[in-house]
Amino acid sequence: MQWLKQDLQQYIQAKEYVDTVIVPLIPFQLSQDTNLAKNAFQGEVLSIFAKEIEKGLTGRILLAPNYYYLNSESKEKEISRLNAWTENIFTQPFKHLFFVTFDASWKKNEQALDGTLLWLPGIQSGDIQSKEMHSFIHDQVNQISELIKSYWA
Repeated sequence: MQWLKQDLQQYIQAKEYVDTVIVPLIPFQLSQDTNLAKNAFQGEVLSIFAKEIEKGLTGRILLAPNYYYLNSESKEKEISRLNAWTENIFTQPFKHLFFVTFDASWKKNEQALDGTLLWLPGIQSGDIQSKEMHSFIHDQVNQISELIKSYWA
């Protein structure tokens, strides 16, 4: 289920079956021209990736809105904000929360997060419509889906 009116109405009716939330973590900044295209590309790929995971595991997963953060901010500030999101999310009967990101800097702080961090090796650029990109996303989605299922056991 995605963060859409129709899906959320369905979630309310079936919340005892939806026990997992995915929150994509996407960096945002306009202050450095050198990273604009890379960050935008990775944000696009991560959004597609998260939607594909949700589609493959429909019925158990709610895909939260993307969480955008400034690269220039300290991770401590962002962790505080993100854990406030988490606190709000856990007012519902969710058992699992996964943060997905291409940003390796979250790995240093993952113990402070009130959820499980899934770091994906990032791709810097490419053609979002290419067969190679679709193959990459498909392979990653399959692997991460299996990992998420292992938490359900």
